Amino acid sequence: LFGVLFSAAFHSAWAGFFLTVAVGGFIGLFLAFFVLKFKTDAILAAIAINIIANGATILILLMVAGDRGVSSSVSSVALPRISIPIIEKIPYFGAVISNQNILTYIALLMVVIVHLFLYKTPLGLKVRAVGENKNAAESVGISSRKIQYIALVISGMLAAMGGFFLSGGYMTNFTTGMSAGRGFIGLAASSMGANTPVGAFLVSLLFGAASALSNILQLGSWPYELIQMIPYVTTIVGLGIYSYRRMKKREKLSEK
Repeated sequence: LFGVLFSAAFHSAWAGFFLTVAVGGFIGLFLAFFVLKFKTDAILAAIAINIIANGATILILLMVAGDRGVSSSVSSVALPRISIPIIEKIPYFGAVISNQNILTYIALLMVVIVHLFLYKTPLGLKVRAVGENKNAAESVGISSRKIQYIALVISGMLAAMGGFFLSGGYMTNFTTGMSAGRGFIGLAASSMGANTPVGAFLVSLLFGAASALSNILQLGSWPYELIQMIPYVTTIVGLGIYSYRRMKKREKLSEK
């Protein structure tokens, strides 16, 4: 929603993008404040913010534009698509890889950047240390609370990038519930990808393929409700297989 409103207000998709990322960072800071300051359960706090955001977007859109659920009267601007001359001439794959929204290429670049940040920078190593064992990190002088604040703010900013793609890249308007649970699918991709940027990216490709398959099948005579289930069923099955393999691995380690 903020991406649509900001891009319409400033007549610039990039202004909408950067301001949306800033709002995402603020929401991450808001979550961190409740979790770290008031010791609120992280999962419950995140669910509460998600519920509040769902209702708040409807209210804000109604107050600002007078629209109910869909920003039909807001003239927002989308980020451009990028054509890659050499790649787009490749048969079959060229049309898929080239002429995508610029945020698609930024997302691919962010996989590399986040990987390098976590594994090649001092701050990234501290983030991993706190995530793996907070007490051990504190024993060597790392401020776990400071690192957790930073990590949650960055997470909020990255999530905002994904949200802006829906309303400022994939489409040019906001619709209530347009994320359709993609955030939870992202959590599943992170878990199945061993909580690494590259692993999460590879699993996301699987979920993306399932989503694309559901779009293709809509052209046929398959029941619409059944087709819409495909990405989510894929997520559940994938998590089930991942959990089973992880359980078996633990059993083997305990036997040794």
